[in-house]
Amino acid sequence: MEGRARARGRAVALALTRQKVPTLEGTRRDGVARGAYVVWESDEANGLPDLILVATGSEVHVAVDAAKQLEEQGTRVRVVSMPCWELFEAQPSEYRDEVLLPDVKARLSVEAGVALGWKQWVGDEGDSISIEHFGASAPGNTVLEKFGYTVDNVVARALALRTRVS
Repeated sequence: MEGRARARGRAVALALTRQKVPTLEGTRRDGVARGAYVVWESDEANGLPDLILVATGSEVHVAVDAAKQLEEQGTRVRVVSMPCWELFEAQPSEYRDEVLLPDVKARLSVEAGVALGWKQWVGDEGDSISIEHFGASAPGNTVLEKFGYTVDNVVARALALRTRVS
């Protein structure tokens, strides 16, 4: 199997980016192995958060930064890193419900890709920041900013979603 290695019966992969992204403190190897995990949560999240931001890869740090800004504005937020839908779907429902709290309907996915498939994780009342077309060309940061992958846009979309869902 070219490009794959096996360790303890599991496939191992390296996911790389050319973007300059920070290393997040909440990153957890066991969480990655389960497909999704809570990477950050508001200090004031006594009880349920007001909303959940779900992101993948290089968008996770944008979601965390947006969550911190939302927290400063009085909104309790949970950020979930979801590197693999399939691994997360294979987890027991108890774990999935522990990560994506069923009672929190305000969920926003942040993925520099299409929204197709995200409805399963954000629910019928959730929303997605996504790119639904192909062919943009510019430096990476310029493209991401143009298509709304900024802290300010994630904050605005999250607040609008929270207002709509509550």
